[in-house]
Amino acid sequence: MLRRRCIFALALVGLTLATPALRAEPMAPDVFVRQVSTEVIDAVKSDKAIQDGDVSRIRALVDAKVMPHVNFLRMTASSVGPQWRAATPDQQKRMLVEFQTLMVNTYSGALTQVKDQAVVVKPLRAGAGDGQELVVRTEVRGKGDPIQLDYRLERAGDGWKIYDVNVGGFWLVDAYKGQFAKDLSAGGLDALITRLADKNKSLASAPKS
Repeated sequence: MLRRRCIFALALVGLTLATPALRAEPMAPDVFVRQVSTEVIDAVKSDKAIQDGDVSRIRALVDAKVMPHVNFLRMTASSVGPQWRAATPDQQKRMLVEFQTLMVNTYSGALTQVKDQAVVVKPLRAGAGDGQELVVRTEVRGKGDPIQLDYRLERAGDGWKIYDVNVGGFWLVDAYKGQFAKDLSAGGLDALITRLADKNKSLASAPKS
């Protein structure tokens, strides 16, 4: 589980930590993933604070460099499912906050596990998308077997945004949708938000290994 969390953390940061130079002109999605993934792996390896588990440093990195490049609204709405459309603006706002905090808390510790991984981007498949949405397939290679890591991307102006990640055959949105279904069925969105808030408090106070 920790290995999967590590790879997902690498996925989010690796895809989205783009420099101004990379965003200066339109870039093919596979080229974008390859260049930025290489850059972020090097950055994480050289950041002693992240390696030591400095949560505030990791949170700042994710908030500043990751979330602005993720369609988090779409990711959250898809994870909640049909109840999202019936939610009040206040419920949607609280769900966005707790879901984002959950992801940051869950995967911040995993970033400290990045050691010798490298991302290999596979050639885009013919007809991989309609030009507005597509899947970029990669593998994360290090010690042990390679890990499948695929991205669902949508066009955003001249660039791209991520709205789902496949780690080892499991799409993130589908996984969360399954986890959230029980709380939504039992008590609706308020029950889910409360559970996530409690879990976030627990994760934030847990010692980092």
